[in-house]
Amino acid sequence: MYGLEKQPSDGFEFDLEKELNASPERRKEVMKMAEDAIKGLKEALRDEDPHSKEFEKYGMMLHGYTAMQTVVQKTR
Repeated sequence: MYGLEKQPSDGFEFDLEKELNASPERRKEVMKMAEDAIKGLKEALRDEDPHSKEFEKYGMMLHGYTAMQTVVQKTR
């Protein structure tokens, strides 16, 4: 119904997903990079004034890196 009856037989994979599935070392590198960035952003958020524009930017970046970690963890 409404185009849902035609399920593709082969699943679509993004380039990053293919790369991470092919190389477990690369997955570890990406996770380590994200963890380091998250630690740095959390430190910056602690030092920043909550009413500044930088605080909002750091918060958005933190959400982005945590989302990236979630996506990388799901690609297995």
